[in-house]
Amino acid sequence: MSTLLLKHADLLVTMDAARRKIADGGLFVRDNAIVQVGPSAELPPTADTVIDARGMIVLPGLVNTHHHLYQTLTRCIAQDSVLFDWLVTLYPIWARLTPEAVTVSAKVGLAELMLSGCTTSSDHLYIYPNGCKIEHEIEAAADLGIRFTATRGSMSLGRAKGGLPPDSCVEDEADILKDSQRAVEQYHQRERFGMVHVALAPCSPFSVTGDLMRESAALARAYGVRLHTHLAETMDEDAFCLAKFGAKPVDYMASLGWVGADVWHAHCVCLNHDEITLFARTGCGVAHCPSSNMRLASGIAPIRAMRDAGVRVGLGVDGSASNDSSHLLAEARQALLLQRMGSTFVSAQNLEVARAQSLGNPAALGAQEALEIATLGGASVLGRDDIGSLAPGMAADFIGYRLTRLDFAGALHDPLAALVFCTPPKVDLSVINGRVRVKEDEIVGLDVAALTQRHNAISRKLLRGE
Repeated sequence: MSTLLLKHADLLVTMDAARRKIADGGLFVRDNAIVQVGPSAELPPTADTVIDARGMIVLPGLVNTHHHLYQTLTRCIAQDSVLFDWLVTLYPIWARLTPEAVTVSAKVGLAELMLSGCTTSSDHLYIYPNGCKIEHEIEAAADLGIRFTATRGSMSLGRAKGGLPPDSCVEDEADILKDSQRAVEQYHQRERFGMVHVALAPCSPFSVTGDLMRESAALARAYGVRLHTHLAETMDEDAFCLAKFGAKPVDYMASLGWVGADVWHAHCVCLNHDEITLFARTGCGVAHCPSSNMRLASGIAPIRAMRDAGVRVGLGVDGSASNDSSHLLAEARQALLLQRMGSTFVSAQNLEVARAQSLGNPAALGAQEALEIATLGGASVLGRDDIGSLAPGMAADFIGYRLTRLDFAGALHDPLAALVFCTPPKVDLSVINGRVRVKEDEIVGLDVAALTQRHNAISRKLLRGE
C-alpha cells in the first residue's frame, strides 16, 4: 500500500457536490483512491510521496469524450473542406494505416492530451486496414498510464452500397460484430477505477447499415458496455439521411434503439428543440467538439440549450485531422467563447437554420461551467462515477497548473477563470490512478523526441503512399 500527499495548493478546485474551492488546499491518497480532501493543515503530515503544490491551482483531471488518435498522422490536410469532402480526401490515406501507425499515433495524441491536463480519454477507431486492431491503441494508453475508453468503431456501408467510404475501407458486418465481442471480453475492466473501458461505436449513419447499428446496440447491452457514434454533425448529414432513410439523423438513430443513458453521440450540431428534449428524457450524452466544428464549418452546437434541458455534455478534441491539436484545456476555452456567439438550430419542419437565444450573450457559458463540462460532464458522458471530482472515494486523478507563468499575469485575482480565459498552458503536474505521470511539463518515462521522430517518419510514408 502506498500513500501520496499533495499540500499547499494556492487553490484546490474540487468539483465535488458542494463545488468547494479550497485555499491552501490539498488531498491525501492511498493507492489509487482519494481518502481526504481539505485545507492542508487538516491533512496527514506526511506520506510516501509528498507534493508541494505552492503556486499551483489543482483540479480534477480533464476528460476527453471523443477523439480519433490515428489522425495525428494526417494533420492540416483538406484545409478548406467541409466534412464530406474532407472525409473523401482522407479515406484513401487512412486505408494505408498499419498496426505500428495506430500505436505510434495513439501515443502522440495521448501524450498531447496528458500534457494539456487530460487524465481520461476515449478514442473512436473505426478503420482497421492491414491487420490493425483495437489493442494497438489500448497498449499505447497502458504504456503512458492514461485512463482510456477504447471504442471499437466500424464502417460497413461502402460506396457500392450507397455509403460515403470507399469499399476498400469497410469491413464485413459479421467480422465487425465478432471482433467487437472479442474486444469487450478481452479488454473491458468492470471494476471501480478500471483503467480500460471498451464501448461499441459504428461510425456514422452514412458509413454503416441500420442492421449493424441494431446488432451493435444489442451486443453492447448484452455485455453492459456503452455505445458511441457521430450524429447530426452537419446539414449534409441531414440531407443524406432524409434521402436514404426518409428521416433526420436523430429520428433515424432513435428508430434503431440508439437513445438511452448508455449512449453518447459526438457533435450534435444540428439539433432542434424536440431532439434536445429527447436526449434529456432518455439520458443520451453528447461529446461537444467546438474546434473541429469550427475547422469544418459545421456550425455551433446548442450546448446552452442542452445544458438547460438537462442533457449530459462533455468535451471532445475530435480527431487531429479536423482539430489539428489535442489540447483539452484549449477545447474548454473554445467551448466558452464559441457558445457566446450562439448556436445552430435546425427546424423540425423545414431544415431552416435559426439563431438560438444565446446569440451575442457573453454569459452563455462561463469559466466554472466550462471546466465542469471538461471534468464532471465528461465523466458522466463516459458513464463513470469514479472520476471527475476530488472527493473521498474518487479516483486519484488530478492536475496542477503553475499560476506564476507569464500567460496568467494580471489574472491571479481569479485563478480558475485564468485557466479558461487566458492562453491555454501545458499542465505542470498530472497524477493518474495515484501515479505521477506528468512532472514539470514532462511525461514521466517518455522520450518525446524519439516518439515524434518515429511518428513523423510514419506520417511521411503514409502521405507518400508507400
